[in-house]
Amino acid sequence: MLNSPIQEINDNLLFEKGVKLFVKRDDMIHPHISGNKWRKMKYNLLAAKSTDTLLTFGGAYSNHIAATAAAGHEYGFKTIGVIRGEEHLPLNDTLKLAIEHGMKLHYVDRTTYKKRYLTEFWLDLKAQFGECFIIPEGGANLLGVQGCMEILDEVEIDFDIVCAACGTGSTLAGIIASMKSGKRAIGFPALKNGVFIADEIRKFLTDEQLNGKEWYIETEYHFGGYARYRPELIDFIKRVKKISGIQLDPVYTGKMMFGIYDLIRKGKIKSGSTVLAVHTGGLQGITGFEKRYGIKING
Repeated sequence: MLNSPIQEINDNLLFEKGVKLFVKRDDMIHPHISGNKWRKMKYNLLAAKSTDTLLTFGGAYSNHIAATAAAGHEYGFKTIGVIRGEEHLPLNDTLKLAIEHGMKLHYVDRTTYKKRYLTEFWLDLKAQFGECFIIPEGGANLLGVQGCMEILDEVEIDFDIVCAACGTGSTLAGIIASMKSGKRAIGFPALKNGVFIADEIRKFLTDEQLNGKEWYIETEYHFGGYARYRPELIDFIKRVKKISGIQLDPVYTGKMMFGIYDLIRKGKIKSGSTVLAVHTGGLQGITGFEKRYGIKING
């Protein structure tokens, strides 16, 4: 499924501030390969046709690991996940899902995991596992960016600002590359001190793709860092679900939407603006997050 629907959120704050807010529901693309993961996998899978095995990297709760396993299962690839850290049993729901979709898990210590972008490490992995197509952590390569460039092709509403959560920055890079001049893009990092993502985005794009584009990274809504939260974030996610039916996750999209609302509340997103928020999926991780912290988000 493509051309994911666009849904308007109706809320008193938005009405009072004179801002229209729409959500591009990429979370509805696929039950297991949803959001930006489907976008990033698309051209990587096409490029991997000459091999029968996909190998990629991620943490124990990685949306990308789960999506790669599901994509391999659906499209006939064997999959190997190089997992940061030691194995912990019983497996969390993310890794359990990966195994159910046929993924072989290979655990490495954190020092070794830091080599995940080095060609020498990739060659060692191929020597160990045989010929395979290697997809970087998060699907963050030019093929992944190419897939994310198609997001705005499906948008017919006339927006002023487009927003996306950021992990590696590759989703926002694709959005910026395809964004028309006169629009503005805002990235919301899930990581603390996420200003570095701006440099990562520039690495993905040419000067021509960046020329004349207005965009920036909003670093104030990480809630303490990756997979960290505060009670007000969980309350906000529940409220959005109640008024719109849209489920957000606490790692990425919840923080993005909280940031959008706060910028609107403070007048930093001005009256008369139309905002498009890209829902990048990540909902598979909610169950593990709930178990990890002993809280309830979904339902």
